[in-house]
Amino acid sequence: MSIDLILKIAAVGILAAVLRTVLVQTGREDVAMAVSIAALVVVMLIVVQMLGELFQNMKQIFGLGS
Repeated sequence: MSIDLILKIAAVGILAAVLRTVLVQTGREDVAMAVSIAALVVVMLIVVQMLGELFQNMKQIFGLGS
């Protein structure tokens, strides 16, 4: 696991937190919730992509699949 992955996830989290705070302060709680959910989806996509690469590497190491 590289530090780039951790930095990407941290950047998404920080950006989402700042946007959410600004939106809540301006009275846009509905949009703030959408921003939080969108950030969660982005992070989950990054994690799923990394899990896919992990399973691909495991298949190669153990000689499974075609």
